[in-house]
Amino acid sequence: MSQYIEINPYSSNKALLTEIVQALKEGKVIAYPTDSGYALGCKMGLKKPLQQIKKIRDLDDKHNFTLICRDLSEISHYARVDNTAYRLLKRATPGGYTFILSATSKVPGLMLNKSKKTIGIRVPEHPVPLMISEALAEPLLSTTFILPGEVTALVYSEDFANEPCAQMIDYILESDYCGYEPTTVVDMTETPATVLRVGSGDVSIFE
Repeated sequence: MSQYIEINPYSSNKALLTEIVQALKEGKVIAYPTDSGYALGCKMGLKKPLQQIKKIRDLDDKHNFTLICRDLSEISHYARVDNTAYRLLKRATPGGYTFILSATSKVPGLMLNKSKKTIGIRVPEHPVPLMISEALAEPLLSTTFILPGEVTALVYSEDFANEPCAQMIDYILESDYCGYEPTTVVDMTETPATVLRVGSGDVSIFE
């Protein structure tokens, strides 16, 4: 059965974050609010929770998982960023974007898009995922929480509380704010960058 935790986005939540981090290190899966709907997350490098998330969402090995990073310097540890990409990322983070970048060797192979060796990168504006990554002291492995057969992210925990997949989620985090518009997805593996999906992030900076 899922455990519900309410997080105040304007407080330190030290005790709650300690509990969440411990759960992530033990291989638990969390559902948490972001500025683009709910997401599923786990600690990167662990096979069991990753397979659990794939099962919840019915994903294959071509799916681009995302790392929730805290800032630009952290991005550069996990993704290959040249000078052009760095300038664009500096303008667009934090914000409503998911960037597809070539992964570095620091990204565990089981997380990668198998055919392209790429990884998604996000620096969200929502405080909750940033709090979790900060407490974890590394990026949180994440993917948008979209039920199989649907096309949009869930925005309320009540939307999935009674779904069979909820039994595979160990912790459900709640906050007083959750966005609903999907991120703008930008492929930055080549120059110029290509906008794959228009969402909440302004695309004019890539034109």
